[in-house]
Amino acid sequence: MKNAIRMRAFTLAMVLCSAAIAGVLGTRAQENYSPAPANLKARSWFQDAKFGMFIHWGVYSVLGDGEWVMETRPVNGADYAKLPGFFNPIKFDPAAWVALAKAAGMRYITITSKHHDGFAMFDSRLSDWNVVARTPYGKDVIGMLAAECHKQGIKLFLYHSQLDWHSPDYFPRGRTGHKTGRPEAGNWDAYLNFMDGQLRELLTNYGEIGGVWFDGMWDKPGADWHLARTYALLHQLQPQALVGSNHHKNPFPGEDFQMFEKDLPGGHTTGFNPEQSVSALPLETSETMNDSWGFRITDDHYKSTGNLIRYLVRAAGMNANFLLNVGPMPSGEIQPEFVQRLTEMGKWMKQYGESVYGTRGGPVAAGPWGVTTQRGSTVYVHVLDWNGPVLALPSLPRPVRSARLLRDGSSVEFSAVQGGLVLKVPEPRPDEVDRVIALELEAEK
Repeated sequence: MKNAIRMRAFTLAMVLCSAAIAGVLGTRAQENYSPAPANLKARSWFQDAKFGMFIHWGVYSVLGDGEWVMETRPVNGADYAKLPGFFNPIKFDPAAWVALAKAAGMRYITITSKHHDGFAMFDSRLSDWNVVARTPYGKDVIGMLAAECHKQGIKLFLYHSQLDWHSPDYFPRGRTGHKTGRPEAGNWDAYLNFMDGQLRELLTNYGEIGGVWFDGMWDKPGADWHLARTYALLHQLQPQALVGSNHHKNPFPGEDFQMFEKDLPGGHTTGFNPEQSVSALPLETSETMNDSWGFRITDDHYKSTGNLIRYLVRAAGMNANFLLNVGPMPSGEIQPEFVQRLTEMGKWMKQYGESVYGTRGGPVAAGPWGVTTQRGSTVYVHVLDWNGPVLALPSLPRPVRSARLLRDGSSVEFSAVQGGLVLKVPEPRPDEVDRVIALELEAEK
């Protein structure tokens, strides 16, 4: 995941060259890809799941300055190689991590198997630059978490960086990684072979994987990443696994879902996704609880639980999942501020989850007042920011036969008017972040 300040500086350059690049990369993706039945089933499950936990964790947590510290400080490769010796997360409890995700109402976990520093958080046989070989902890983090996810019924997705500041074969350099001290030579094809080899390990050694969340291709947008080969490998190894890439472009052939970094679909508010349109693939938006992805000891800019719930609801209203990040400490513990917010979100989901899980974006477009979601003949009106006593909506696909307030089941007054529907909105409770009104539509004829 990119450092926000640096990536805003990259945005202009990305915009200027993106049109030509998109055509080149698109032709090198997995053309004529036809998803297997298991993949289509997994896509449907993914769209129903709606809420996942993102985990950015690696040896960079030792420095407490985010996952980009090797680049932003910067730290050369020789000095960075000392970090694994300080990484001994004896308080890492994968069962507790998975239980926390479940308590929050999350249905899947996406964790960094390898970030831009190239350090593998799994037992790779292709390089000793990994958590088992280089740290005093000496245990396979991905393996431990995978086992616990399978045990507790949570799907595991793997974030995998295509960018690599450690490998000398990641050459020519891209936009980053110029101060690591690596030689100005390398074998790009050898690097891609290595990357595919590690992906093969991940999709062979850890049971069923929900999908792969790629990041880093924006570092060398004009390079030949051999996407067709990589995507075909993953789909061959685990046909149900969903492939997505945080390349900030429209999806390429072979990708199974589309993600938006720190942006609701089509929002274009951050500068990360200037050229993305919203595709017909399953959608996901990712966001942090403070300002950082990886552990940053000075970052206390925590979003409120209410704002996180509103983001989750707005994502669902725009037909997208919400992937909410935690950056665990080097001890292996998740910060109490994160635990508190996740626990509170879980309580909300227990009461209001029916208006989120298994829904799709509703028939009324999102507005400043809120969004709608829909499952079957039920339309959920999420009133997030509205002070008036009535709310006027455009016409729904079919007449409304009843309306109830989800918090207590009480009836809500409504009236059909020419070209729309008027709801009498109940007063919000002091701690209520979303007044959810369930509208039951007449059956289809």
